[in-house]
Amino acid sequence: MEAGIWLTLLFSVYVTECLPEKPKRSALNQLTRTLLRKYDCGVRPVHNWTSPTTVHIDLILQSVLDVDGKTQSITTSMWYRQIWTDEFLVWDPEEFDGISEISMSSDAIWIPDIIVSEFVNEGKSPSIPYVYVSSSGSVKSYRPMQVVLACSLEMYAFPFDKQNCSLTFRSWLHSVKEIDLALWRSAEAIANDQRQFMNDGEWELLSIPSRYWQIHQDDTDYAHIQFNVLIRRRPLLYVVGLLIPSVFLMLVDVISFYLPLNSGTRIVFKISILLGYTVFRVNLTDEMPATAARTPLIGVFFAVCMALLMLSLIKSILVVKLLHHSEKEVKQMSISACLLDKYGSGGHGCTESALTSIKTLDHINLTEDYELASSVEGDLLSLSETQDAPSGLDWLLQELVSLRLTLALEDTEASGQADWLALCAKLDRFLFRLYVLVLVLYAGTLLMLWASWSFA
Repeated sequence: MEAGIWLTLLFSVYVTECLPEKPKRSALNQLTRTLLRKYDCGVRPVHNWTSPTTVHIDLILQSVLDVDGKTQSITTSMWYRQIWTDEFLVWDPEEFDGISEISMSSDAIWIPDIIVSEFVNEGKSPSIPYVYVSSSGSVKSYRPMQVVLACSLEMYAFPFDKQNCSLTFRSWLHSVKEIDLALWRSAEAIANDQRQFMNDGEWELLSIPSRYWQIHQDDTDYAHIQFNVLIRRRPLLYVVGLLIPSVFLMLVDVISFYLPLNSGTRIVFKISILLGYTVFRVNLTDEMPATAARTPLIGVFFAVCMALLMLSLIKSILVVKLLHHSEKEVKQMSISACLLDKYGSGGHGCTESALTSIKTLDHINLTEDYELASSVEGDLLSLSETQDAPSGLDWLLQELVSLRLTLALEDTEASGQADWLALCAKLDRFLFRLYVLVLVLYAGTLLMLWASWSFA
């Protein structure tokens, strides 16, 4: 009998050692099942329904991907964090192997309906399906966001512009009695946080000020938190690619005034500059900001530069036209020439030689040529008769008189042309100084406007 009992005990021990042990359910699994056993994700997780759920919000800007003036939108990349307390997700860590924090599916628990009012497009934000839950009921939802925001862009001072775009977080449905908002960090810490921002791009982050306020609508208050993203454009690329070439072309146009008036190359050179500037502007059309508000200063700059180049060309054409006048027009332009000479020389008036040359060119004709020749010939013939010169010298005397008349006419014409060239040169210098004065005043005004917008 005793032997049978011992055999039974030995057999039981053998069977127990040979059979595999049934695995125990993990503490993490047990905790998750325990928390979600009677959980309703459609109900705000509070024991007292009059207690509001406070959602703490934090924002870290990473980069500014695009600023579109046509659609008045800005594309940003950021880290977004929101933390709230779920009173139904509380446990004692000692009962579950010391587990104090677990990750849970965001679809299994209640999530606050926090949205951004300026959302235009969610972009390419990755979906993060999990949240962290601590034993005290604190729920942390961290996720990266790439969003397209509506923003009133001010491109007037491009490329020295600053932009102020806002992100306003609020509950889509719940009032402040149900969901209240608060900052997770202090406003100063958020405003000066540039650790994650990519500063090697086109935009420079200045600060991110934030504020909390409540809006009253339909006899109910709604909580709002607004972050203002203040950014400034780095203008070096546009200065090198847009402004400096335009300035160089304007300087070349100014230097072209030193080309001689009678060389015939000034107008051709200015036309080449104008055509080159036109091609330059057409090629850079895509680089210009497009906005429906008002024309940027750089657009005004290009338009005025084009107008100045055209005025410079027109001025050169008029001066060259005056230079190559016909002799029949001298009398008609004599008074204007004297006035221009007087104005351009500081009030000294026309020179006596200029008036004499103009009058001489105006009154010389074939009849006077004949009378002058007859007078000279008569004087020479009377001289020859007195000295009883041979009659064979008559032909020689006539040739000498003709040569003298021709030289006198050429000298008179050369003197008149020289005086007229001097008048045209004075007019050209006056218009050149006026052109440079207008150019300097315009450039100074534009720089002051850009500086006031850039350092405001």
